[in-house]
Amino acid sequence: MKKKLDIQVNHLDYQGMLEAIFLATQDAISVVNEKGEHIMVNPAYTKITGIKYNDIIGKDALYDIEQGSSLHLKVLSTKKPVENTKLKIKPSGKTVVAQAAPIIVDNVIKGSVAILHDISGIKNLTDKLEEAEKKIRELTYKYKPEDIIGESENIQEVKRLVMKAAQVRATVLLRGESGTGKELFANSIHAQSDRKNNSFIRVNCAAITETLLESELFGYEEGAFTGAKKGGKKGLFEEADKGTIFLDEISEISMNTQVKLLRVLQEKEIMKVGGTKPISIDVRIIAATNSDLRQAVKDGKFREDLFYRLNILPIYIPPLRERKKDISLLIKRFIVKINDEYGRNIVNIDDEATNILLHYNWPGNVRELENVIGRSIINMNFNEQIIMAEHLPHLYPSNKKIKQGLVINNIDYIQKLSSIMEETESEYIRSVYLKLEKNKTHTAKKLGISVRTLYYKMEKYGIVD
Repeated sequence: MKKKLDIQVNHLDYQGMLEAIFLATQDAISVVNEKGEHIMVNPAYTKITGIKYNDIIGKDALYDIEQGSSLHLKVLSTKKPVENTKLKIKPSGKTVVAQAAPIIVDNVIKGSVAILHDISGIKNLTDKLEEAEKKIRELTYKYKPEDIIGESENIQEVKRLVMKAAQVRATVLLRGESGTGKELFANSIHAQSDRKNNSFIRVNCAAITETLLESELFGYEEGAFTGAKKGGKKGLFEEADKGTIFLDEISEISMNTQVKLLRVLQEKEIMKVGGTKPISIDVRIIAATNSDLRQAVKDGKFREDLFYRLNILPIYIPPLRERKKDISLLIKRFIVKINDEYGRNIVNIDDEATNILLHYNWPGNVRELENVIGRSIINMNFNEQIIMAEHLPHLYPSNKKIKQGLVINNIDYIQKLSSIMEETESEYIRSVYLKLEKNKTHTAKKLGISVRTLYYKMEKYGIVD
């Protein structure tokens, strides 16, 4: 009799020990019966979920789940354990990894027990790490894949080709009008490629004089020419080794530089100006142009062999007039961007203003749209939050009005003389630029201004590549 009592006392001690462990464990535990109703939870569970003990008892297995499926219900239906599953619980909103197992007595399932591990802290650290990596990447390249805004069919096709280009190491040729965002797409290819942690270097071939372009691209040895630095200089191709170099306005390079570029593509090596030994490099080349290179080849202005080397993976970027479905999305993106840059709090754009922008032809493409939104916000008072039609700068449907003269139909829309002069200058520069096949050197010469002044004015009026 005494022996039997000792066993009973030991059994009670064992139960007490289990209960103490249940209450003290740092992992959250919940138990449901065969109906899927909560019958037991420990203090760690109430802490992680934010639900009080009395509020959860008797509630169904879905009561505490914000995102994901109930492990308890799965266990009760399959009578099998469920391994690590990610869930978001409520009302705390924390992310957990849970596992559950059936409670079986005499081959009859009596319920389910689940253990929840809080991984919110790990997730926060991961988010911080991703943010740090993002900032590091931004020091190398300006744009990200998600900066490509648009849902139209033709921009979706471009996104598909960009993703395809990122997965291979072939040379890419981006074709598109000025202002379509060729640099954005080049950045996106780099950012999704296996070179994303290495340099992305942009070169505007039209902005550098022919005499300097070769030394900038390939570098030079000491004493190569008058004014050369002591010790020589690394070229941009060397700086981009193991990374990507983006050659914008590739049609502007001279025949002599084209020969050297062809050598880079064929032999994977460069020769510095004044050098005698070739230097091996590993660089991914993305070229861009707003010109018809096939026609340039026919005209003898561009080497045919270089064209075919560059045109391995061509991507055509449509002008904004061919993807007007995306204008509203782009406007929203530019409002957010310009709010941040100008310290404003613009929340939306009026339907009438949007309709005006949708019916405009956008010769300057996405760059011009961003410029128009920026100028509209500047025209607004600080207490205004909606872009209205009167805030928009005047948009000329074509350059015909310059020749015909301006007709004033509404006295409420009379503008200052300075505004009319700027708009006329903007249209005239754009017209000459297009007439001269977007050659900046010739445009500046015809207009009687320097190339530097032309760049300034094109940027000012939103007609920069």
